[in-house]
Amino acid sequence: MFDYATLKLLWWIIVVVLLAGFAVMDGFDMGIGALLPFIGKNDTERRVLINSIGAHWEGNQVWFITAGGAVFAAWPMVYATAFSGFYIAMLLVLWSLFFRPVGFDFRSKLENPGWRKFWDWGLFVGGGVPPLLFGVAFGNLFEGVAFGFDKEMHSSFSFNVLDLFTPFTLTAGVLSLFMTLFHGGCYLALRTEGTIAKRSTRAAFLFGSLLATLFPVAGYVASHRIWGYRIVSGDLPNGIANPLAKTVVRAPGAWLDNFAAHPGLWIVPALVYLGILIAFFSLRASRPLGGFVGSALACAAVISTGAISLFPFILPSSTHPSHSLTVWDAVSSRLTLDIMFWAAIILTPIVLAYTGWCYRVMRGKVTIAFVREQDHSLY
Repeated sequence: MFDYATLKLLWWIIVVVLLAGFAVMDGFDMGIGALLPFIGKNDTERRVLINSIGAHWEGNQVWFITAGGAVFAAWPMVYATAFSGFYIAMLLVLWSLFFRPVGFDFRSKLENPGWRKFWDWGLFVGGGVPPLLFGVAFGNLFEGVAFGFDKEMHSSFSFNVLDLFTPFTLTAGVLSLFMTLFHGGCYLALRTEGTIAKRSTRAAFLFGSLLATLFPVAGYVASHRIWGYRIVSGDLPNGIANPLAKTVVRAPGAWLDNFAAHPGLWIVPALVYLGILIAFFSLRASRPLGGFVGSALACAAVISTGAISLFPFILPSSTHPSHSLTVWDAVSSRLTLDIMFWAAIILTPIVLAYTGWCYRVMRGKVTIAFVREQDHSLY
């Protein structure tokens, strides 16, 4: 039904939607984990925070797994190259994520204050480190990764894990962390009440303001201080998947090419500020649901802005620019993309439907009284 070029573009859109969905759905989980030691002033308050996401956090992580599976199926060359090059960084993410399931399940097994405090900080690590490292990884895409291919398409790398941490990539990491903390604060304002909700609202205003400040700084550096990538020949949308059949040059301001060619795309970064304003006005008007919707919009817009700027590049190479992997030349076969597309069209609405049903059934405030009443059955 669709030609090869259209399927390539559709799968780029699907992967971006999945990554934005991960930022929205699991972002507030991680944000709450990172806020846990600071908003929860005692054990009961921290249990309120944990149980505000207790029914959903495992399901929300499916977005991350699904996005990884989509990259593997749609862009196998990207998956193989990125996971090989970022192997240690990926292990750091996984090791920090290990604190979440163990912390949720074992924190309240013992009443020992030292035990619970240890797991509180474990959940802080599991909530704060992954978004920081995800942001660092995203920032590296703009600077380019030092890799290349030989004639047999074997990849090689000329960097170590410390090379991934530069002033710009750390800025991108902090931006990602601020985004999740803002989103987590908005969700807590929706799911809690009283003093906890007030602290959560203050956190949302603080980190939303920091996000609004740092977002244009990162954008300016990416577009004016970092040389972007531009395809000057080859790499046709309907062409075969051969990353070596194109010529790529680096040029100042190249990361703004898509916005210059299609000015209407500027609405996407503008949605970041629209989402922040919606969240601020809603929280000030004691309408926390609007605050959560606003922060979700801001998170999705941040991810989409970066993706649009990079397009059609997925994994640029700093040492061999013409070996960079793009939407057009790092994909699976047409048949694979076609079959997966229809599977996604059928299954995605089902996933969204049962996710929405779960949130509807388990909606409402998590209170201190509720946690005390259900002391032995909650996290």
